[in-house]
Amino acid sequence: MPENYRNATVPTTVAEPKPVLFGKYELGRLLGRGGFAKVYHGRDVNNSKSVAVKSVSKQKIFKTNLTAHVKREVAIMRRLRHPHIIRLHEVLATKSKIYFVMDFAKGGELFAKVSKGRFSEDLSRRYFHQLISAIGYCHSRGVYHRDLKPENLLLDENWNLKISDFGLSAVKDQTKSDGLLHTMCGTPAYVAPEILAKKGYDGAKVDIWSCGIILFVLSAGYLPFNDTNLMNLYRKIYRGDFRCPKFMSPELKNLLGRLLDTNPDTRITIQEIMMILGLKKVMRSMSCRILILMMMKKMIMERWLMNGVVLGKVRKMKMGV
Repeated sequence: MPENYRNATVPTTVAEPKPVLFGKYELGRLLGRGGFAKVYHGRDVNNSKSVAVKSVSKQKIFKTNLTAHVKREVAIMRRLRHPHIIRLHEVLATKSKIYFVMDFAKGGELFAKVSKGRFSEDLSRRYFHQLISAIGYCHSRGVYHRDLKPENLLLDENWNLKISDFGLSAVKDQTKSDGLLHTMCGTPAYVAPEILAKKGYDGAKVDIWSCGIILFVLSAGYLPFNDTNLMNLYRKIYRGDFRCPKFMSPELKNLLGRLLDTNPDTRITIQEIMMILGLKKVMRSMSCRILILMMMKKMIMERWLMNGVVLGKVRKMKMGV
């Protein structure tokens, strides 16, 4: 082997330094992209905590007249502080881009999990409970999401649900003189029938409908309303034409029937849902208490009987039997 080859040093590749936003957040890998934005994994340089950084082009916002839309989304996210809602930490801007610094959901989209197969009723109920808790909180602050679907539900490192993407959300101030919203929006398979009627709708009621679709998808593994033809899909939604699979429990079928009621006036409310979920929790707790009491009673009886046997033997010994 030539001497000059043996003594040659192998060049080492030096990793390029990652860009740092305003000396605060180190930008990492690309997590996803949409029509107007890209989302990156970020790291807070002060505490090394992971964050998600959404980068939006100012030019695209101006071209599509979405300035007011973006401002409203920021204002809405800033007013929401709930354990099951993605939190907006701060908004940064350069000459060309706007950056939204938010919670990082390590578990990814709920859609990715359910696309592999339906969940058990217990797990579906757990996520539905978290979803209703967060949506009830939003409604109490006059915020309506209007685009709820598994793709907009994320999971944190503890597999707890987090609602994201308030881009199509509305507030009470946007209602017309009739007290209703009139903007057509949402994802076709999750849209409520009253939106299709184009006569105005209650933002809270359409969110409840979407929650019903989500609960069905989690429990069944497929959509209750589905068709390759969009008009046929809308007809099915408008008529409420769906069937629950046989493996669903009667309680779940009943709840889905009330969630996917095509009449928004008789559709179940958030308060009624919370009462049902709370009652089931109490009943499960009571069942556990009853079981514990029965076990304790059994142990006491066994101890009492054992003591009786021992005392009987002692008495016999004293009597010389």
